[in-house]
Amino acid sequence: MYVRCPLSLRNVEDLLHERGIEVSHETVRFWWNRFGPMFAAEIRRKRVSQMRTSRWRWHFDEVFVKINGVQHYLWRAVDYEGEVLEAYVS
Repeated sequence: MYVRCPLSLRNVEDLLHERGIEVSHETVRFWWNRFGPMFAAEIRRKRVSQMRTSRWRWHFDEVFVKINGVQHYLWRAVDYEGEVLEAYVS
């Protein structure tokens, strides 16, 4: 819960207490220090393998707009991470 949700150590302690699990916030911190690097390595490994095996997805948006009576063509290309790669106004 500490990793998946933006909760403090004491919030995780309270959440587990509501479910009948008695741990201190220091125990949660110890677990994070011990197992956190393994979680991070697994996430990194999956992200790298996914980038290698998946196809890069690009999205292309286009629209015609009229500004002061002059028609303009607007478009932009966006990669799979949401970064704008190119934008054009004519």
